[in-house]
This record gives sequence, C-alpha cells and structure tokens, in this order.
Amino acid sequence: MEFAKLVVAAAMRRAGLDDWIPEGDGKWSLPLQFLPDGAGWVELMRLDPGVRVGLHRHTGEVHALNLAGERRLNDGRVLRAGDYVYEPAGNVDWWEARGSEQLLVHVVVKGSVEYLGAHHSVLQRIDTADRIADYRRHCAAIGSRPHELV
Repeated sequence: MEFAKLVVAAAMRRAGLDDWIPEGDGKWSLPLQFLPDGAGWVELMRLDPGVRVGLHRHTGEVHALNLAGERRLNDGRVLRAGDYVYEPAGNVDWWEARGSEQLLVHVVVKGSVEYLGAHHSVLQRIDTADRIADYRRHCAAIGSRPHELV
C-alpha cells in the first residue's frame, strides 16, 4: 500500500489537485495523462468496496493494473494488487471492488467507454474530450488551474 500512496501523491501533484475527482457514490478518478488526438486517457481509479462498474464496452484496448485492493470481474476472476488485465477493443464486461480495502487501479483507456443498457444499447459514451472536460470542471470548482496532462 505504501507504493500506491506514493503513486497517488505524485499523480496529485502532476494534476495540480488536492483530492480525487468524484464520479459517483464510492467512485473517484485522478487523471494522469490525456493521449494525443483524443486517442484515450490514463488515470487512477479508486472505488470503495462493493461499488460496481456497470456493464460497458470499450471501443479501443484497455490496460489495467491493480495497485491496491481487490476487484472481481464478471467472469469470476478476482484481481489483487499487482494483477494486470488486458481488454481488447470491443470487450464487454462489468466488475466490482470487493474486500475491505479501497480498490486502486491504474488504467490506460484507448478509444471510448460505452455504458450499456438492455440489449447492449448505448446509454452513455465517454471519450477523451469528456474526461478532459470533467478534469477542467473539477479544477474550476475547487479554484485550481488545470495542468496540461498531455
């Protein structure tokens, strides 16, 4: 967990933030970099135990490294600190934080994320421009100047 704390502290300084960006009950993000030409983003994601990331599809590949805590994937696998997952473009899944410790995941997202409803209808699409806007909106709300995370 000490390594994870060092990573978070460095990411906070780089982003010019004092705290995580809230994304809903028990879920936060911390941007590390926005990829050129809207190709994707790199972030830390933090979830409280029991919080689920709903059914979603990635239009590009995803690389995810657990830094702390546990998460259970929809296929039943349980990932712990040090476990890595690659998701190819088009992958559809959901997952949840579990255990007693907050989950911390380093994620590289290429393309966009599409949250899905019945019959895999797209309920919401999040792309790089959305993530940049979220970061800038949060900075404005806390009176901080956004850093260039490219």
